[in-house]
Amino acid sequence: MSARPLLESVNYSSHYDATYSTGGDGGPTLPLDDIDRSIVEKRLLRKLDFRMAFLVLVYIMNIMDRYNVAAARLRGFEEDLGMTGNQFNTLISILYLGYLFMQAPSWLFFVEGALTIAVALSAIWILPDFPSTPSVWLSPDEQILAKRRMEEEVVAIVHESKPEGNFSGLVEALMDWRVWWLGVALHLMVCSQSFTMFFPTISATMGYSATTSLLLCAPPWILGTATLFVIARHSDVTGDRFWYIVCPQLVSIIGYMIAISTMNTGMRYLSLFFMTQSPAAFVVCLAWITNIFSQSQSKRAAAIALINTISSTGFISSSYIWPSSWGPSYVNSYLICISATVMSIAMCWILRQHLSLCNEAAEAEEKVLGLPEGFRYLL
Repeated sequence: MSARPLLESVNYSSHYDATYSTGGDGGPTLPLDDIDRSIVEKRLLRKLDFRMAFLVLVYIMNIMDRYNVAAARLRGFEEDLGMTGNQFNTLISILYLGYLFMQAPSWLFFVEGALTIAVALSAIWILPDFPSTPSVWLSPDEQILAKRRMEEEVVAIVHESKPEGNFSGLVEALMDWRVWWLGVALHLMVCSQSFTMFFPTISATMGYSATTSLLLCAPPWILGTATLFVIARHSDVTGDRFWYIVCPQLVSIIGYMIAISTMNTGMRYLSLFFMTQSPAAFVVCLAWITNIFSQSQSKRAAAIALINTISSTGFISSSYIWPSSWGPSYVNSYLICISATVMSIAMCWILRQHLSLCNEAAEAEEKVLGLPEGFRYLL
């Protein structure tokens, strides 16, 4: 776990001596004094927030198409297709296999799949790649400030000692052990959250009708969504990542233990509210990844793609964690989820220790060379 890659990735002299800089997408930027930052920044953030809100719709369409098969199960999906044993679990596995290789919508729900494709295509014009991307909704001074904000957030991105080749980022990502480490950690996290694919089935174990069981799924996820926003926002404010990944997972473990310990309707429903806190950990972990691999745009893009692919395989394997034969208590399923959660937390802790050592090494070198504070990994 060497700390050297962090120190070698930053060209300190270019960072501290330059008056003008080159943006990560190739365009020059002006000193902040040349624009009225406070006014322009407020206007820029308002526009960006409005555009980024579109991502909420994209995510909703993506998730809705994936999880509707779980709701269909309560409406006679298995009976209509004559499924028995683990055939439904195999169907779920095949569904996510398609997502893994093509990120394609289901052929199971054609109408929603077509709508998802339409929303995705519209994102080409709604969501720009970089601040320099031609757009009618950003003024020149807003584009300048947007590029400068990217530079300030990640110093090393724009000061690499050599240009990036077409595949250099991919090669670097493949050779970085942290990519594989995080991929496995998120794979375990996905397995621990496999209850999301069978949430209506778990709700139905309380003995209510199919319609009531589906309605009962809403309140836990409403709470989970609300706390996700709070956790993600507070994580950004504090600049901390690890504890905001761990705490939601610990809360979910409480939910698993409650579900294991009783078949009481009220207590099992309460456990669902605890379980739905865990997806916040996944979201914060994705934000952590963008910081860990922020020294190179191409490497960051490749790392995110590789980690996402590795983690997505968790949907395939975890499809078999919830066989009907283990119901209605699903004790074995919850025990697997607890084990996966603990292992994921342990891997994140080890990574945090490594990043902490990297930060300490960077601080020590800055003191020796008499340099101001440079890039730091978020912990």
